[in-house]
Amino acid sequence: MRVTLVYAGIVTHGFGSAGKGMDSGWISHSLCLLGACTKRAGFDVDLIDLRALRGWDHFRSEILTRKPDVVGLTMMSVDYNPVMRCIDIIKEVSPQTVTVVGGPHPTLALAEVEPNPKIDHIVTHEGEIAFVDLLSRIAAGQSSDRIIRGQKPDLDSLPFGDRDLFLQEWRKAGYTLNSPEIPMGDLPIPFVTIIAGRGCKYNCSFCQPAERILFGGRVRRRSVDSVIAELKYLRDKYRFNSLLIHDDCLTEDRDWVIEFCQAYKANGFTQPFFCQSRADIIVKNQDMVRLMYDVGLRGMLIGFESGNQRVLKFLRKGTTVEQNIEAGRICHNLGVQIWANYMLGLPTETPEEAMDTVRMLKKIDPDYYSPAFYTPHPGSDLYTYCIENDLSLITDHDSYRRNPTELKIKGHDYEFLQRVLKESQKRTLTNRLRRSARVAVKRYASPSKVARKLRRTLLGKDDWR
Repeated sequence: MRVTLVYAGIVTHGFGSAGKGMDSGWISHSLCLLGACTKRAGFDVDLIDLRALRGWDHFRSEILTRKPDVVGLTMMSVDYNPVMRCIDIIKEVSPQTVTVVGGPHPTLALAEVEPNPKIDHIVTHEGEIAFVDLLSRIAAGQSSDRIIRGQKPDLDSLPFGDRDLFLQEWRKAGYTLNSPEIPMGDLPIPFVTIIAGRGCKYNCSFCQPAERILFGGRVRRRSVDSVIAELKYLRDKYRFNSLLIHDDCLTEDRDWVIEFCQAYKANGFTQPFFCQSRADIIVKNQDMVRLMYDVGLRGMLIGFESGNQRVLKFLRKGTTVEQNIEAGRICHNLGVQIWANYMLGLPTETPEEAMDTVRMLKKIDPDYYSPAFYTPHPGSDLYTYCIENDLSLITDHDSYRRNPTELKIKGHDYEFLQRVLKESQKRTLTNRLRRSARVAVKRYASPSKVARKLRRTLLGKDDWR
């Protein structure tokens, strides 16, 4: 039986975007795992990545050429439209092909997905076990429920994700980098991403309870041995030079992190890595962050969210503005780059509170800015708040994309937020000088060259006041 998996993430950059930047150059870990589980069960499996296609006619021809018996599609909320279009085309050209949809959106918004009669089966929650069981029943000619609730797998029992499913498709589209994925920031290639666990124990209103619905009430993390084994496999296969450990919050389990750092070093890994963390964890665990830096940590993705304490409390973030600023100071002192995640246009946020975020960012001086206009995603308490208070401006699933290019809720001035967005990414003169000095010392190593670099910086634009 032939199985084809489909990745439909084209809303942001469209067809023909494979390998062109981070948004279009990262794998889907869920599909890589599904592919590996499907292969382990003895089924033939391949993948179609819409980012590697020229358009819908190209997708139609791929279905006709591959003739899959089963097509499995994963759906985030933002992917709803392209996934539904894929299903229309599959049933048009190959009515006998069984269509299976899974992922976050069917789990969190089943009532929206279920009415489509062209979807033969819907798998909710975690799908590795349920999808393979369904394939076995289809192959045996047995019937199965249309709505199937997935089971939680033992994460250490899962095979390593099959990244080649994506690489093979990207290379057909002209991808030539000797790297499984596109690196973030200035990390060297080859670059890989891995996931060490599922879930998040925190209670932020813009995420929860969606995370708990998807993965359960507690974080499940792979053993350190399992993660190190995958890294060894990736080192042998791709000779990677950097990585991102893409858990929602890797650092929430201090003991696990310390054990990982010890094992990372003991197994000869020196590759720089990024991970996601929180300001309060960084402030309260400076020794842990230093240990991580000593073995290769070079960047933290930190959800600062807002520079206003009332807004942070409204978001149930559990951090303070002071912790945000202190976490930035700690990272700078260690030499850990800061990837600042923050939101503008939040429910109840006033213009002055938005400017507080600008002022905070100028104190933190992150290495990378990652802004968003708040987007109410199904399954979260803040989404419910927006619906109940008639705040949502989202009328099409494409608007679930994170980019700060449109207002997502009522009550904000778009032009003002665009100005705030631009201002939030301007560095003060002091920060420019400090950064230039660090770069100049590293690059030129002579006082006269450093002085010339600083003079050029002084002739640049004035800092914002």
